[in-house]
Amino acid sequence: MDARPVGTSLKTDQIMAEETELRRMTDAIASYIYVLRPDGTALYANQTVLDYTGLTLEDVQREDQRARVFHPEDVERLREERHEALARGKPFELEQRALGKDGNYRWFLVRFNPLRDDQGHIIRWYATGTDIEDRKRAEEKIRDENLALREQIDQALMFAEIVGASPALQTVLSSIVKVAPTDSTVLITGETGTGKELIARAVHKHSQRSSQAFISVNCSSIPSSLIASELFGHEKGAFTGAVQRRQGRFEMAHSGTIFLDEVGELPAETQIALLRVLQERQFERVGGNRTIPTDVRVIAATNRDLTAAIAAGTFRADLFYRLNVFPIEVPPLRKRREDIPMLAEYFVKRYAEKAGKQICKIDNKTLELCQSYPWPGNIRELQNIVERSVILCTGDTFRMEKEWLSSPDAPRMDSAGPLTENLRSYEKELIEAALAESKGKVAGPYGAAAKLGVPPSTLHLKIKQLNIKKNAVR
Repeated sequence: MDARPVGTSLKTDQIMAEETELRRMTDAIASYIYVLRPDGTALYANQTVLDYTGLTLEDVQREDQRARVFHPEDVERLREERHEALARGKPFELEQRALGKDGNYRWFLVRFNPLRDDQGHIIRWYATGTDIEDRKRAEEKIRDENLALREQIDQALMFAEIVGASPALQTVLSSIVKVAPTDSTVLITGETGTGKELIARAVHKHSQRSSQAFISVNCSSIPSSLIASELFGHEKGAFTGAVQRRQGRFEMAHSGTIFLDEVGELPAETQIALLRVLQERQFERVGGNRTIPTDVRVIAATNRDLTAAIAAGTFRADLFYRLNVFPIEVPPLRKRREDIPMLAEYFVKRYAEKAGKQICKIDNKTLELCQSYPWPGNIRELQNIVERSVILCTGDTFRMEKEWLSSPDAPRMDSAGPLTENLRSYEKELIEAALAESKGKVAGPYGAAAKLGVPPSTLHLKIKQLNIKKNAVR
């Protein structure tokens, strides 16, 4: 026996009739329209949705409909937000990507509105979609342009932080003056915290490209699976989540300078692509087959011993020689102790102004402590400790707590010893082998420089540094 309340069947028939009429109306509308049950599962989609997705009405009503239509990242990202919004029962909207029958995702703004019965209960949700793909593309373009602009603005501020007058620093500054006006590739080496990016920005600022972009990329902070896309861009559909074409850092740096920090961390396949850029001045986006010419000056930096990496097979020798056209070694702070008082004064003034404090002098014992400490973290460590000390400073005299520094007697390995000698020996063997194969000839298409993938001028410099006798290896 039917236990439904009297009139229920009539109401159900009325709702069904109204929905049938509503379906006819929505099919005639060019907008994307979904009809959902109170729990948010799909009941119906109009013809515009079916034409875009290539689904049938039966497909729309399946439990896995959302997973089939919407981008996996968006389904996961919006799961809780959508569930909570449905529970609140008030209109809401979401931005998500929907898969078209052509295999490409497009961005849609989806607005959800509830339909209630006479008692105020939600009986349906109506979701209407608006294509916002063009808006999303424009937003990403603006983000990329803002990134380039911020990096250009930063260069002037960071250049001011090259502080010091020691002979070691003057050697570096002299190198900057010599190489900046050229377009030569520069390899900056030095320990972590020595200010390698400041040197790179100084080279750019004094170059003919100074009015163009300076684009910085930290190769160690980007997952190896994404570094090629970050550097060279990707085409739409190149990999999961690549919903549109994206410019890489080399395109953003066109006519300017690209700084590849921690270049020693690049994976092998990206090293090959970078070598092609340096040799041929062109590249391809990930997933693309169109060659894109590039006019970019490359400055690279590393705190690793790349000759050791070459010996270990993790870094290409030909790429090393292409990068090492003009090497600049930034000395650690313990080798430029004369600069420590000047740097400390600079940082004290900077952070005192920031904290709104009046600090007129630096305690003599603090200066002695600074100059006796080896600074394993270099300038970055000094900067951080000065900032902390300024925050805690209560008078007009700056003091630093000895306990914040690790033991001044901690041994520090410099670049001298058996490992370095072995690596120099290995590099010497590589060059001697190439010279022997080319019968002592350095330049030309069959010369040793071509075999090693380096300019002849660089190889001549290395031969002189390693005291190699060309005639002896013929």
